[in-house]
Amino acid sequence: MATTQECRGALDRLSDNLATANGDVRTAAALDRSLSCHITDLDVTFTGRLANGRITVTDTAPGPPQEKAQIRLAMTGDDLVSMVDGSLNFAKAWASGRVRLEAGFRDLLRLRTLL
Repeated sequence: MATTQECRGALDRLSDNLATANGDVRTAAALDRSLSCHITDLDVTFTGRLANGRITVTDTAPGPPQEKAQIRLAMTGDDLVSMVDGSLNFAKAWASGRVRLEAGFRDLLRLRTLL
């Protein structure tokens, strides 16, 4: 099982990957939205912001998200680490229910290019 520190490191690597992306991925990541990522098996939530093509984590709190972020993710720590490392495909994980993504309709349309 991934640790809280490993999950935080995975979010930092994801941020770095988004910042260096090109084309449609770069465009999709250019949103300015609040973000939460609930790690279900650790019952911890990372909150922050997706802005300028980067994810900035501003807080880590126990339990589910306290406030409703504009983009909300939920998954196990192992799945987060596997997705960032490239061994788990996000679209397949989302389609199978291993990853939950909630956002407004317009944001979902824009984020679909990341899939």
